[in-house]
Amino acid sequence: MDALPIALSLMLGALLPGAVWLGWSLHCSRRLHRNELAERRRTAQLLADAEARHAELQARLEARVAARTEALQASEARMRTIFSTSFQYQGLLALDGTLLDANETSLRGIGATLEQVLGRPFWDSPWFARTPGMPETVRLAVQAAAQGHSRRQEMRLLLPAGWRQFDFAVRPVHDRDGAVVAIVPEAIDITERHQAEERLRQAQKMEAVGQLTGGVAHDFNNLLQVISANLHLVSRLTRDDVKVMQRLDSATEAVRRGAKLASQLLAFGRRQALAPRVVDVGRFITGLEDLVRRSIGEGVEVEVIVSGGLWHTFVDPTQIENALLNLAINARDAMDGNGRLTIEVGNAFLDDDYVRGQPDVKPGQYVMLAVTDTGCGMTPQVLSQVFQPFFSTKPAGSGTGLGLSMVYGFVRQSGGHVKIYSEPGQGTTVKVYLPRAHDADALADAAPDPAAAGDASGGAETVLVVEDDAAVRRATVEMLQELGYRVLKASDADQALVVIDDAVAHHAAIDLLFTDVVMPGRLKSPELADKARERLPGIAVLFTSGYAQNAIVHGGRLDPGVELLPKPYSARALASKVRAVLDHGARMAQ
Repeated sequence: MDALPIALSLMLGALLPGAVWLGWSLHCSRRLHRNELAERRRTAQLLADAEARHAELQARLEARVAARTEALQASEARMRTIFSTSFQYQGLLALDGTLLDANETSLRGIGATLEQVLGRPFWDSPWFARTPGMPETVRLAVQAAAQGHSRRQEMRLLLPAGWRQFDFAVRPVHDRDGAVVAIVPEAIDITERHQAEERLRQAQKMEAVGQLTGGVAHDFNNLLQVISANLHLVSRLTRDDVKVMQRLDSATEAVRRGAKLASQLLAFGRRQALAPRVVDVGRFITGLEDLVRRSIGEGVEVEVIVSGGLWHTFVDPTQIENALLNLAINARDAMDGNGRLTIEVGNAFLDDDYVRGQPDVKPGQYVMLAVTDTGCGMTPQVLSQVFQPFFSTKPAGSGTGLGLSMVYGFVRQSGGHVKIYSEPGQGTTVKVYLPRAHDADALADAAPDPAAAGDASGGAETVLVVEDDAAVRRATVEMLQELGYRVLKASDADQALVVIDDAVAHHAAIDLLFTDVVMPGRLKSPELADKARERLPGIAVLFTSGYAQNAIVHGGRLDPGVELLPKPYSARALASKVRAVLDHGARMAQ
C-alpha cells in the first residue's frame, strides 16, 4: 500500500473526532447564543411591559389625584360659597378664641371688613363690644366650646343698625381622634320673629281683656239703667225741691259718666254694636273741626289737611267722631294745652311687606286718619302699653286711661288698624287705617244723635216690654206709662209669646215689642221677634241691651233693619226712640 494514503487515513482518523467535537461545540454555541438572545428579548419585553404598566398606573394615579383635588377644590368652593352667602352669622375661631374667619352676613351686621376683625379675640369684636356685659358672656361660652361643650342662648345685641335679637351658639369642631381643633360661632337674627311673637302675645292679651271688660260692661249697664230710670222717676215727684233736684242732677251726671265708661269698655273689647255707613272721612272731619277746636282750647293751633281724590270708608260716624275727639284731647294733654295739632286724611295702601309684621292686618286700600301733636312724646316702654285699658300717664284722677283703648277697639272692630309713632321730645303721631268702601251711596255727613231720632212725646199705643231684670223692667214700664203708653210686660221670651198669643186670641193690638237682647231661656230675642211678626205682621220691634253679643250683631255691626236702644238710656232717649220706631212702622204699613 501506498504510505501517503495510509498517513492521510491515520490523520483523518485522528482529526475526525476533534472535528466532530468542534462542530458540535460550534453548534451548541450558536444554539446557546440564540437562546440568550431570545431571553434578552423576553427580558426586554418584560421590562417594556412593566414600564408600560407602570406608566399606565402612574397616569391613572395622577388622574385620580387630579380628580380628587378638583373635587376637593369644588367642595371647598361650595362650602366657601355657602359660608359666604349664608343668612346666618357664621365664623371660625382658634381654640384660644382668636377669630380666623367670618362670613359676609356677619360682617355686614357690624359694617366691618374681614381684615378689621381677623386675629382679634372674638368676645372683644364689634359684635359684642357695644352691649354691656356681653363680652364676658361670650368669652365663657368660647372657653366651654374649647373644652368640647356646645353653648346656645338667645341674646340681644346692640349693633350699628340698632338692637337686634339673636339665637346664638358656639360649638366645637373635632378631628378624627375626637380632639377639638377649632370653634364655630353662629347666630340667627330672630328680631322680626321675636317682634311678631310679642305682637301676637299682645293681641291675645288684648282679646282676653276685651272679653272680660265686655262682660263687666253688660252688668254695669244694667245697674246704671236701674239707677237712671229711678232717678228720673224720683225727679218727677220732687220738682219743687231745689236741693233734692240738685242732688238728683249730680247723680244723673254720675250715671252719664258711668255710661260713657261702660261704652269705652265695650269699644275696647270690640263688643259695641256699630251702625256703620259709607263716610267721606275728609268731609266728615272738616265738619268736626270747630268741635275739635272747642274741645282742646285756644292754646292749641289746629291744622286740618285733606288729600284730594279721597276714598270713602264704611264706618260708624258716631264712633269715628268719638275717636277723633279722644285723640285730640290726648294730644292736647301731651302738649300741656299749648302746641300744634295736625289732623290729616289721605289714601293709603298697606302692602304685604307692611302687614307681614302686623297680626290680623290685611293688605289693601285704606283711608288713613293721622293725628300729630308737638308734645312730649313717649318712651318705648310707655308706647308698648298705651292701648291697655286704664293705663294712663296722667296724674291720678285726671283720666280713665280708656281713650286710646276705645280708639283701638273701635278701629279693630271696624276692620282697621292703628299705628303709633312717638319718641321722647319729638311728639306723637297716631295713624288710624280704615278699610276703603267701594259703595259711595248714602254718604253720612254727620254723626246721628240717638236721642234725636224722634220727638220726645209719648203716645197711646200698646208696648210689650220683655226684660229679665225685674228692677229694669219695673222702671221701664213706669217710664213708658208716664208717656201715656199702654204697657204689657214679660220676664222672658216664652212668657212674652204667651202674652202675644193672648192678644191675638182677643184681637187686641200690640204695636211695639221692646225686648232685651240678652235673656235666659231657650228662646232668644231675635227668634221672639220673628215669632211676634208671624203672629202680628204689623208689630214694630225695638231691641235694648248693655251688651248685644252676637244675637243682633254680626261682624261687629248691627244686622240690617235692626233698631237698638243701648243701655243705659235716659227717659228722653227712650221716649224719642220708641216714638221714632212706632212712626216708622206706621209709615211702612201704609
